[in-house]
Amino acid sequence: MTKAIATKIFITLGYLFLYRVLAYVPIPGVDLAAIKSFFDSNSSNALGLFNMFSGNAVSRLSIISLGIMPYITASIIMELLSATFPNLAKMKKERDGMQKYMQIVRYATILITIIQAVSVSFGLRSIGHGSNGAIMIGMQTFLLIATFSMLTGTMLLMWIGEQITQRGVGNGISLIIFAGIVSGIPSAIAGTFNLVNTGVINVLVLIGIFAIILATIFSIIYIELAERRIPISYARKVMLQNQNKRVMNYIPIKLNLSGVIPPIFASALLVFPSTILQASSNHILQAIADFLNPHGYAYNILMFLLIIFFAYFYSSIVFNAKDIADNLKRNGGFIAGLRPGEGTANFLNSVASRLTFWGSLYLAVISTLPWILVKAMGVPFYFGGTAVLIVVQVAIDTMKKIEAQIYMGKYKTLSAVGF
Repeated sequence: MTKAIATKIFITLGYLFLYRVLAYVPIPGVDLAAIKSFFDSNSSNALGLFNMFSGNAVSRLSIISLGIMPYITASIIMELLSATFPNLAKMKKERDGMQKYMQIVRYATILITIIQAVSVSFGLRSIGHGSNGAIMIGMQTFLLIATFSMLTGTMLLMWIGEQITQRGVGNGISLIIFAGIVSGIPSAIAGTFNLVNTGVINVLVLIGIFAIILATIFSIIYIELAERRIPISYARKVMLQNQNKRVMNYIPIKLNLSGVIPPIFASALLVFPSTILQASSNHILQAIADFLNPHGYAYNILMFLLIIFFAYFYSSIVFNAKDIADNLKRNGGFIAGLRPGEGTANFLNSVASRLTFWGSLYLAVISTLPWILVKAMGVPFYFGGTAVLIVVQVAIDTMKKIEAQIYMGKYKTLSAVGF
């Protein structure tokens, strides 16, 4: 490992440490004991899931209690709009246009954060005792302080994510979610063993849960590394011109083209309304929030369907068969038995579509199967399928990027000495 890569790793760890420190900075003017008691009693619904993704920052009502979810929600909205409006999609492909596109995402994040912060502030009035619930100062003053604090926290998380992506290793936003989930593992393990000691969970059931986790992790690793390699042939003239260069002789198409994005998008879309509704005192809205309970059938069915939808939607964005076919034709390459250009693009689209079908089913099953199995076993299960999927995929992606930078460093070293 080179010094440059080690520096990037330390930078990444430093920013993630800053993220965890921010999780312990509470919003002024609230009764933290009442909020903790409230979240302890709602650990099995949407609030519990949202708290898990934030690394328990919500139960502490820290300045980053909204987490990175407003940014993800804004990204979902912009992706849907770019797929609908061609001018917006064209903007993303241009270098200057991409900067404007990301600026719009940031402005949308600010708007969503303000809406969520105001909703959470009013929802705190129904927690605890007294006319203002868990709020210990004037409502108008608290509304201003809470909205500003949560907005600042979310903007800081966006900045941390961008700094990790630019100066560290891996995708910053994914690593923030990864760190939030992983930070809850020690307490989850301690809570599980406590249930075993008190006789709530049988030892055999615990072994069964552990087996489910291991099987899920190994399945994710196996499928994430799976890819379809389509052989490429080159004209003799091209091979002679590039005889001293490494020419890729296949097109790799991953089984899971969309990565970890579909589960994150689906979770964000389901958690956002249920979190807002959970804070309401209206019986009808609370009934809808209970309907979207993460441990209920409706939530997991919707999760299953949304993951499949987002898998197809996002894979169509990240995999552009026309661009691949045009680049292949430009470089003198072709797939045996197919006409260059449109014929190649159609073939690549059909292959990607078939792989996405199985990849989307894999994502949906992994995200819901642990819930189904544990539902049948009748025991609590903190580390669900979506969390396992995110943690393993982010870990694999980060390791690949570190490995790629190590190889790049070796290549530069060999080039410098004249090989």
